[in-house]
Amino acid sequence: MKLYTYSGETTQEALQIAQKKHGEDALVVKTEEKRKKSLTQSALYEITVAVDDAAESSNASYVATKKNNNASARLEEIAQKELEKRKNIQRTPLLSKSNDEDVSLQLSNAVREISKIANLPDSAPKINHRNTPRPISSHTIDATQTQPKGEMKDLKAIKGEIDKLNDKMKLIQTMLWKEKGPQDLIIPHEFAEIYHLAKNSGIYREHLDKIMQLTLELMPLKMRENSVFIKRYFREVLRKMVYCRPENLETGAKKIIMLVGPTGVGKTTTLAKMAARYSFKMNKKYKVGIVTLDTFRIGAVDQLMFYAKKMKLSIDTVVDPGEFTQAINSLQYCDYILVDTVGSSQHDKQKIELLKSYVNSDPNCTVDVSLVVSATTKYEDLKDIYHTFSILDIDTLILTKLDETRGFGNVFSLVYETKKPLSYFSIGQEVPNDLIVASSEYLTDCLLDGFKKVE
Repeated sequence: MKLYTYSGETTQEALQIAQKKHGEDALVVKTEEKRKKSLTQSALYEITVAVDDAAESSNASYVATKKNNNASARLEEIAQKELEKRKNIQRTPLLSKSNDEDVSLQLSNAVREISKIANLPDSAPKINHRNTPRPISSHTIDATQTQPKGEMKDLKAIKGEIDKLNDKMKLIQTMLWKEKGPQDLIIPHEFAEIYHLAKNSGIYREHLDKIMQLTLELMPLKMRENSVFIKRYFREVLRKMVYCRPENLETGAKKIIMLVGPTGVGKTTTLAKMAARYSFKMNKKYKVGIVTLDTFRIGAVDQLMFYAKKMKLSIDTVVDPGEFTQAINSLQYCDYILVDTVGSSQHDKQKIELLKSYVNSDPNCTVDVSLVVSATTKYEDLKDIYHTFSILDIDTLILTKLDETRGFGNVFSLVYETKKPLSYFSIGQEVPNDLIVASSEYLTDCLLDGFKKVE
């Protein structure tokens, strides 16, 4: 093992110089930034690489391969050309023996060319013209009859080698990886892609480091060789950390659900979606009543009145805890009573204390409190909102405006931090369709793959 040092104006430039000299087998063991000598000079970077003696001798072949790092595209292009040739042959009514031999020879040459691109041994099979099957005189020739099996195996083998080369190229792109987790936990290069993806989603750094540490401890070593396996395993770890409450509507007990949260998160619209879901969209048509405490916001009562009239539901407006108890008693015939509340800032402690008096107004009634928050809110504010409203003994979380954001790490961190279950996701403004039952699979897929609306 030999050590070499290279410098450049950037670490990437120094790495490229090292790779030109020693190929991808050069292992970066140290990266150092040199201080500026003066205000007019830029900083210099030095990297130290370790090169095995055996790898040194194979440098020439690496450079040849490096010149064409898009071997997969070349493979597809060659394969497509051969496919077009076979299609042209299939359209010909009568094929001669010489034409068939010519196609086989061209395919073998293609295999050799691909082998040179991929820096692989020449695995093209030798053509035995005596054993070459005679073409069938038909307009509908089966492709498997005109395609030598040995050559297809070679193509598949080369395709597998190309995939491995692409994985190695990803590793080269992340050679400057220097992320460290808790207690100086070194995060391997193989996890660079998934780590960047999760980090860019907005997950709180401390939470991401804990999840990554857990993944490294539990993931089998064999799975780390494939980037697809790494992402799949990491996805499963994230899913197990999202808590969701199943929608159980068959308990038979009366349920009072109160929606609380900041102003403008969509509590009234979400309540209308829930009312329509319970009374129209389920297999059983449940009896639903609505109570609103939001008499401060202009148009709030009118909006709910409009929805209640459309769905032919009972609605009561109350202004104090005493009237709230009377309204609940007047809706005894309902299976579900949905309570809309006035939006309040997490800094307005007086309004939140008033909400608590409504929740505790009748000791004979159990109120299920759902905190409604927007997915567009940054994590620090989400945590502040939760801790302020937690005096109401929050039972579930409802996430709204999932269709208005690209990053879902903030809401994931909220669920991870609070350990509170999710009940519903609001994925649009349309009433009643844009409301779905919360699931860990859906939130994790949004976090890693982006938002996709459920039809």
